[in-house]
Amino acid sequence: MSNETLKIGICADHGGFELKEKIVSFLIENNFQPVDFGAKQLDNSDDFPDYVIPLAKAVSAGEVFRGIAICGSGVGACVAANKISGVRAALITDYFSSHQGVEDDDMNLICLGGRVTGYASAEELVLAFLNAKFIGADRHLRRLKKIESIEKK
Repeated sequence: MSNETLKIGICADHGGFELKEKIVSFLIENNFQPVDFGAKQLDNSDDFPDYVIPLAKAVSAGEVFRGIAICGSGVGACVAANKISGVRAALITDYFSSHQGVEDDDMNLICLGGRVTGYASAEELVLAFLNAKFIGADRHLRRLKKIESIEKK
């Protein structure tokens, strides 16, 4: 599968709006197909769940390959995204975790802090996340099944 066919969902509230706009351009430059779940304009009174929940549902349903959610710190986006069954989101601040989270834990949504993550760092983290592949070792599958069993309760 080429990057051109990979739809990447992305969203941000006011705290991550500026970073989201830069990442959308970065995705296009790297031949990914961004799907923007909002915000479409800067509004300091908006709420991250209004954008993160639709993005997370799209990730869970397989409508997009993976997701990128950005709020001020990334924490709120991560909390909201993980409420959706089938989403494995993490707040990522370092290169190792951006790819290891996919390789070992099948992370499908990355959360970034628009007020704490610089542009160059965000680009590096996003690219590592999008290029990583789930290894699927027995121990990883065993752990994911335990997590999935909680979601079914």
